[in-house]
Amino acid sequence: MEITKGLLFLDDIRYPAEVYQYTDQDIFLRKDWHIVRNYEEFVNRILEKGLPEIISFDHDLGDEHELKNNARKWLEKTGYDCAKWLTEYCMDHYLDLPMFYCHSMNPVGKENIISLLKNFKNY
Repeated sequence: MEITKGLLFLDDIRYPAEVYQYTDQDIFLRKDWHIVRNYEEFVNRILEKGLPEIISFDHDLGDEHELKNNARKWLEKTGYDCAKWLTEYCMDHYLDLPMFYCHSMNPVGKENIISLLKNFKNY
């Protein structure tokens, strides 16, 4: 499967223009973003349409979590889960990782996604 033209925006509530307000990155003003709201939509979009040219990740895809041993555990899959799936998909299909952004406001989640994708790209 080849990289297709297009932009994929993963976020459960925001739209790209809203992200522009706090990132100041002009890419978020483009009108050709395809928006997916959760892990399943993310995976299905790539399986159906191929890899997009650019993906922008949010980390927290829903508010559903539980406390276990004083640590918050997400019940919903996160943007990090999407990034992990993406790296496995690219590895399995011998594809280069698309260009990526992470617009998440969760600093730890954002760093985890960026680190995973950069490490894969350098691999």
